[in-house]
Amino acid sequence: MSLLRVDASIQGDRSASGALADLVLDTFTAARPEVPVVRRHLGQDPLPADAWAAAISGSFTPVGDRTAAQREALATAERIATELQQATSAVLALPLYNYGISQHAKSWIDLALAGVPQGTRLLDGTPTVLITTRGGAYGPGTPREGWDHNSDYLRRILVDVWGADLTVVEREFTLVGVNPALDEFAEIAAMMRKTAEDAAVEAGATLANRHAA
Repeated sequence: MSLLRVDASIQGDRSASGALADLVLDTFTAARPEVPVVRRHLGQDPLPADAWAAAISGSFTPVGDRTAAQREALATAERIATELQQATSAVLALPLYNYGISQHAKSWIDLALAGVPQGTRLLDGTPTVLITTRGGAYGPGTPREGWDHNSDYLRRILVDVWGADLTVVEREFTLVGVNPALDEFAEIAAMMRKTAEDAAVEAGATLANRHAA
């Protein structure tokens, strides 16, 4: 029994997605302090860029003929897949970067898929909280409507491919207060932040209750 937390932010202590994940986790652990937390921070400790290619080539190579790089990549892929399969709850903080999924998160997903037979539902029925943040606004009627190529992709992987029981916590306009061009949106950004923080606390409490069930 464990909770898996995965982060992909490159912002360190300034991470908006990390702050929301902290709220989820703090609420969860206050209720379920006995549950161990397995952590993987893809932004601080990124996976090797060539690992996925090595894992794929290695999977088509006879065991005795695999290179050291292929063996290491396959072991990493299996480790990542096992972390997902063994989790009884998950908190995934995966922000949008450059209108899509971060390269660190994409490498993690690709390796997880390489670590198990095709069709394996790595989070089958697992209560999972996805936290995703966006620097600007991408909702209906905004200039960037339709530019978010992160959220739908993650839902497709987590739910349709991996079978997660998903709750999504989202926050937009995280660059308000950082980018002066967005100063006019300070009030709405503050409301969005408060809404996201409340949702994160609620998600943590729900996750704790479901883990206990």
